Amino acid sequence: MKFRLYLLDRYIIKKFLGTFFYAVLMFGVVLPVIFDLTEKMDDILEKDIPVSELLFDYYINFIPYFANLFTPIFGFISVVFFTSRMANQTEIVAILSSGVSFRRLLRPFMISAIVVAMFSFLLGSFIIPPANERRLKFEYKYLKFNWNRNFSNLHRQIAPGTFVYLETYTQNTGTGFRFTQEGFKNQKMTYKMSSDYIRWDSTSTSWKLDNFVIRTFNGKKESIRKVALLDTTLQFQPADFALADDDVEMMNFFELDRFIDREQSKGSEFIDYYLLEKHRRMANPISNLILTLIAVPLAGRKVRGGVGLHIGIGIGISFSYVMLMQVSSVFATEGGVNPAIAAWLPNALYLLLAFWLIYKAPK
Repeated sequence: MKFRLYLLDRYIIKKFLGTFFYAVLMFGVVLPVIFDLTEKMDDILEKDIPVSELLFDYYINFIPYFANLFTPIFGFISVVFFTSRMANQTEIVAILSSGVSFRRLLRPFMISAIVVAMFSFLLGSFIIPPANERRLKFEYKYLKFNWNRNFSNLHRQIAPGTFVYLETYTQNTGTGFRFTQEGFKNQKMTYKMSSDYIRWDSTSTSWKLDNFVIRTFNGKKESIRKVALLDTTLQFQPADFALADDDVEMMNFFELDRFIDREQSKGSEFIDYYLLEKHRRMANPISNLILTLIAVPLAGRKVRGGVGLHIGIGIGISFSYVMLMQVSSVFATEGGVNPAIAAWLPNALYLLLAFWLIYKAPK
């Protein structure tokens, strides 16, 4: 009996991983590359992009990014497909009739899902971020030639009791407009300095400020100093302002964690987005396990519609899961919902669905 169960485990694991990697190859590699290449063909020909850079700087890094993004969906569809075929060939009935419990039947499925989840976490947290850096540099070099990072209404806490404000900042030129820095001690303002125009000098690693004004407060006394042009060092650098959404995609898990700690101390207005990215990197691999728990009881029952019906239901569930992920992400970044709740809510809801399907599955 143990020997037969061992054969059963190997049989299901082989089918799971084989179907999964075939689905990734077709729907996560071949088709996305074809569609992406078709979309960018005009730019490639117009800008005469070298083939070596296109292959090794862009597509070799684009493929793992896209494939890992939809790994849970590929895994779910794969399990639905081969489990439905097993059910239609009465393999599931034969396995359960031989005395194997449904819980025991789930074991090889979950072992395979854990392998995929671990692989997905390692990819998304440590391998894909440096690949994203090379991919995005290629896009900025050839495909986003008008790209310019402009930031507005920037508020930062650069040190305890020290706050900085910029009305606008442009990364490409390292310049900002309407700069203000305020210092507080015991909840009282000690100084306030402002400038109409501020620009970064990379040679001297200092800031140049036009129409600089500093007001110093000492009790009821106030002193004012005005300078037409000031060249000085400040407590911040351009990197503290010029951070776009895709920059966090270039950080591995530990770098992102340290970055979030720094941004929280600065009072960054984008902290919800960064926290959402961190929790998403953990929630996405776990969803492989949950969707597998849904797929097995869903496709393990022999029905009149056969594989086609199961695939149709599976695709519907997949799209609903993706839609729920997108909606919860919007609520986190725009609606004030806790990023941890937004990232894990789809998994929690679909875990309840998995438990219900397992309860209703034929034993």
